[in-house]
Amino acid sequence: MSGEVPWAHSDEYALEGVGRLVGAKKEEVSVCNSLTVNIHVLLTAFYKPTETRHKILLESKAFPSDHYAIESQIRLKGRSVEESMVCLEPREGEETLRTEDILDYIEKNGDEIAVIFFSGIQYYTGQLFDIRTITEAGHRKGCLVGWDLAHAFANVPLHLHWWDVDFAAWCSYKYGCTGAGGIAGLFVHERFHHDKRDRMLGWWSHKMSTRFTMDNVLDLEEGASGYRISNPPIHLVAAMLGSLKVFEQVSLENLRSRSCYLTGYLEYLVKTLFGENSEQRTTKLFISIITPEDFHQRGCQLSLRFSLPIDVIYQELVKRGVACDKRYPDVIRVSPVHLYNNYVDIRRFIAVLQEVAHLVEGQ
Repeated sequence: MSGEVPWAHSDEYALEGVGRLVGAKKEEVSVCNSLTVNIHVLLTAFYKPTETRHKILLESKAFPSDHYAIESQIRLKGRSVEESMVCLEPREGEETLRTEDILDYIEKNGDEIAVIFFSGIQYYTGQLFDIRTITEAGHRKGCLVGWDLAHAFANVPLHLHWWDVDFAAWCSYKYGCTGAGGIAGLFVHERFHHDKRDRMLGWWSHKMSTRFTMDNVLDLEEGASGYRISNPPIHLVAAMLGSLKVFEQVSLENLRSRSCYLTGYLEYLVKTLFGENSEQRTTKLFISIITPEDFHQRGCQLSLRFSLPIDVIYQELVKRGVACDKRYPDVIRVSPVHLYNNYVDIRRFIAVLQEVAHLVEGQ
């Protein structure tokens, strides 16, 4: 990469590296906008409801931005949310969706579904969905299948092209480490490369070769580039390019292996020292893990459910330098990130958690 990047082409310098992280060809990805904007851009193009096939299938605890975007897209297409929005619930008493239940629903109801839109990794539980299998099931029933990869991007290996995903969107400020509000990205499979379907348009949807003719006659870019709207914000692209320089030096597959060991160690310590039935637990506080135990069904994140109110616990953790977040009513999300955390960090977190548990119990 040259030391000088022209701003008008800056996003193009990121395409190869982003493509590697999501398992896509350079022509299938675009670096642009924010996550929710890209969800709107993609659903505007791919959600084309008919009288017989008009439903969008998502999971019940989808991130609010997904939920709101889908609600608004359904209304904008002249349908009712009550009729066209289907939110799958886990089985009673369970926290996560079983893959077989998702596949069963698609098999039985797929003829009514226009779009399946799931999270790659569920933000609340940390569940990693079987993207390939769900995509294949949707395609067998004639559905388009898209993914919100906000928590999966740079977290787990992705192979969007080979998994035959239709479209996807993600942000870069979580495991991509570009900072809050960092530039987002989208994927459109190459089979739609020459597709001229109606979509949201802007100046950057126009081919660069004729863009400055300024005759207001659209010469649409092909592939994912044709889904851009505005010129790239150079400061946000610079952060993305910096992140990609780091990921050029490592293998995401190797990072994934490291991640499994890190979360396994954290899981062991939590269960041993805070498990409800653990003989080594020394406080009244106990913690359960709602993230799947199977490494194939999770990424970096473990979602810890606390038996005591989390507000004070969270505040005390943050005061002691712990970087985590809370999700009401009773979950604190912890992520030993494969790129920069290690076993010592995990052990220090557990020590702080023990200190906080004794403090809260004494209040």
